[in-house]
Amino acid sequence: MEQPVGQPAYVLHSRAYKETSALVDFFTPQGRMRAVLRRARGKGGSLVRPFVPLELELRGRGELKNVGRMDSAGIAAWLHGDALFSGLYLNELLMRLLPAEAPYPALFEHYSLTLQALAAGRPLEPLLRAFEWRLLDELGYAFSLQHDVNDQPIAADGLYRLRVDAGLERVELAQPGLFRGIELLALAEADWDAPGALLAAKRLMRQALAVHLGTKPLVSRELFRKR
Repeated sequence: MEQPVGQPAYVLHSRAYKETSALVDFFTPQGRMRAVLRRARGKGGSLVRPFVPLELELRGRGELKNVGRMDSAGIAAWLHGDALFSGLYLNELLMRLLPAEAPYPALFEHYSLTLQALAAGRPLEPLLRAFEWRLLDELGYAFSLQHDVNDQPIAADGLYRLRVDAGLERVELAQPGLFRGIELLALAEADWDAPGALLAAKRLMRQALAVHLGTKPLVSRELFRKR
């Protein structure tokens, strides 16, 4: 019988399941996995919280697996205030957008590094924008920040709108929701100090993610508003 192999993991979400178990969504290099944790109110249950690096063994071949073993694998990223809301936002994005059991090892590594940076008190906005962009790229939804839909170089003095299914399209008439070329070129270089770059990045990522997230509001975004 094939022995389960331990792998790194983080808890994305958990909820009570039957009398003493929990239904847990994990993020691993092999993707988003859902598993039942038996006796979740015991010692193992104390590890079922976000931002704790784990080593995880899962058993079973179906979509709903069982936790065979779960151990702490490092120091938890202790997040507070806006950093905590930011971490919850990342988890919610992964829950909503990642297909089940599709491997994303590079995204897993980026997520782990982002949690460490949040815990270290690094500025939130660049970290969130970089993660959103990486997520879009890994899922195949990214678009060029250096060329428009007609494969013309982004012009610093141009105005552009996002066509989510295609990319950036140059427009001649000003209208709400547009992006200045000079801002887009700053984003392509991850130059967060450029005037307007962070604000433009936030608007761009929100537009790019909206079509994939659907109409259901993000709970973590509501927490940000109420803080």
